[in-house]
Amino acid sequence: MFGQTSTTTTTPPPTDRGLEDLDAAAMAYAARIAGLPPERRGEARDDLVRFALPFAGRLARRYRGRGEPLEDLEQVARLGLVNAVDRYDPERGSFTAYAAITIVGEIKRHFRDRTWGVHVPRRLRDLILEVGQATAALTSELSRAPSVAELSARLETPEEEILAALESAAGYSPASLNAPVGGESSAEFGDLVGESDNALESVDDRVTVSGLLHRLPWRERRILAMRFYGNQTQAEIAARFGISQMHVSRLLSRALTWLRQAMLADAPPPWQNGAAEPDPGKTRISVKQNGDTVVVEVGGEIDRDGADQLRRAMLEAVTGQPSEVVVDLVGAGGFDAGGIAALMAGRDAAERTGVPLRLTRVQPAVRRSLTAAGLAPARD
Repeated sequence: MFGQTSTTTTTPPPTDRGLEDLDAAAMAYAARIAGLPPERRGEARDDLVRFALPFAGRLARRYRGRGEPLEDLEQVARLGLVNAVDRYDPERGSFTAYAAITIVGEIKRHFRDRTWGVHVPRRLRDLILEVGQATAALTSELSRAPSVAELSARLETPEEEILAALESAAGYSPASLNAPVGGESSAEFGDLVGESDNALESVDDRVTVSGLLHRLPWRERRILAMRFYGNQTQAEIAARFGISQMHVSRLLSRALTWLRQAMLADAPPPWQNGAAEPDPGKTRISVKQNGDTVVVEVGGEIDRDGADQLRRAMLEAVTGQPSEVVVDLVGAGGFDAGGIAALMAGRDAAERTGVPLRLTRVQPAVRRSLTAAGLAPARD
């Protein structure tokens, strides 16, 4: 009708700076989106979020100075604000109170879950916060730092849990291993931290095995060294000693079995008892007269213990002034430095007395050792 004016009530947008009350802005936002479809509510939502950003920033600044950058806290507070806007229901009361609880909860959750340098159970993290608050209160009341017993009484918590919380608090911001030690030194804290030495645990075993190896015959010691230190195959070892691969396998098995038994026993067992087969590595030396010729038969392994026996036998053979001295090495499995020195001593004695000396029936492995020492065996 003429003279009447039609008026339409509009809700001012929450970005209007005249709306200083968040509750009023939230009510205007709720009224604004009431008749809008979900796809058109985004603009009104963004307007309310932008309007409430200063409020979220003020809450975040309350927690600065606690070891977290202010920018990170403001980001967490804004996330809480967005959650508050999305979940807001005008029928449940004040938006300001609801938003404050939601934002502060997000900030506390950030401190609890995201800022620890090491993993600490949630129960302890909550107790650490309570201990910190109780410590501040008791320090103000007592004018000194409270004891564990006083903290336990204030929080009504056992002292063991208070101690666990105090120790776990160090996990909030552990020291960096890359931090400089100090001064002009370029060393870092991590350089001062020792590392576990796995070889240290085997020192006792190594020392024990080293002593037991010297109780083995020379040939077994040499075979073990060639197999496990020289990384040679059983076939290569067999060719070196002039024996079969099967024999090398038996020698290795017997030596390793004895070492295992000796490692576990208080006293090392004898290398070979009387019921065992004759030891082919044992030094065997005999001197036989064959007309004007003296034959020195050598068998087994000529190591340090058998070298003196061989030297005496050769000197006795040469001293009798025979027409020839023949050293039969068909049974000799190996010579160490002492055995070769004994042969050289016998050769020198034969040269001084003018008695011919000949080495015969030499195994291939032994021939190489003697040739390298300047003792050329006769070709059989």
